[in-house]
Amino acid sequence: MADTKQPHLNGAYYGPSIPPPSKSYHRPGRGGSCCCNPFSCLLNCLCTCVCQILCAILVVVGIVVLVCWLIFRPNEVKFYASGASLTQFNLDNNTMLQYNLAVNLTIRNPNRRIGVYYDRIEATAMYEGNRLNTKELQPFYQGHKSTNFLNAEFNGQQLILLGANELSDHNQNKISNVYDIDVKLRLRIRLKLGVVKTPRMKPKIECDLKIPLSSNSNTTSVVVFESKRCDFDWR
Repeated sequence: MADTKQPHLNGAYYGPSIPPPSKSYHRPGRGGSCCCNPFSCLLNCLCTCVCQILCAILVVVGIVVLVCWLIFRPNEVKFYASGASLTQFNLDNNTMLQYNLAVNLTIRNPNRRIGVYYDRIEATAMYEGNRLNTKELQPFYQGHKSTNFLNAEFNGQQLILLGANELSDHNQNKISNVYDIDVKLRLRIRLKLGVVKTPRMKPKIECDLKIPLSSNSNTTSVVVFESKRCDFDWR
């Protein structure tokens, strides 16, 4: 076969004609942007609208919370065991405890624009994991930047169970004449923000105290009770 290229033709091509490029045929509804299913299109639109509405609601709620925080600047209410008196604490046969305990509580609300309704105050005295007694204290309302005082008294006798470790701790307390007694408060409170009152909340207050035993005689304990701030738990 003779070579079709000739030197004098400057590289021109004289072969078969090149066919034109084929046109691609697009069938609607397969991978294109056109939606031919009305239900699917409507569902996509609804999902988009719902997402946009939820995002807008979250942004508005966030702004409202931020504004409220800037206005009210909430601070935690502070509880203190400011005083305590233990005049009897006798354990007979390591089982029956006779006690006479009084605890003074100081509650400080540092907030300028938030009041607190104490709808229920339940005070419990504990010793070595044993409940001694529970008292209901008087409900009250605490205004802005105010201090209130409560007194919880526990007396009587209670059967308690002490293991080897707890009995050893009790003997150490007896030697030092200072007893590790826990006072716990269970609260039901509402906050008042302007004219708005929040739903009830149930925080817990725990006071781990070291209380010296003092008798009714002329002798007094060398150890003096020290005021202590109690732990505030919102759970």
